Amino acid sequence: MKSVHNSKKHPADPELLLLKAELRAAQGELSFAYRQFDQALAPELIDCCIYEINAAKARCDYLIRAIKERCPGAAAAAVMEESRAWT
Repeated sequence: MKSVHNSKKHPADPELLLLKAELRAAQGELSFAYRQFDQALAPELIDCCIYEINAAKARCDYLIRAIKERCPGAAAAAVMEESRAWT
């Protein structure tokens, strides 16, 4: 006898979707900050880039923690997205 499973998916958590979108944006900002750092020549600009890199990293870390708290299974996907941003 076949068991019938409810094939309807649960609706996506809008806050989780927002957090993931914010994480992608923060990862883009981090990538941009690294590109600026690579091209900076003046010591003042280098300091500014380091500040921006640290701020973007902190934001990514915060968003990853928030995603883990919201949905522990989604945390692995978030970390995978982050690691792909650097390859």
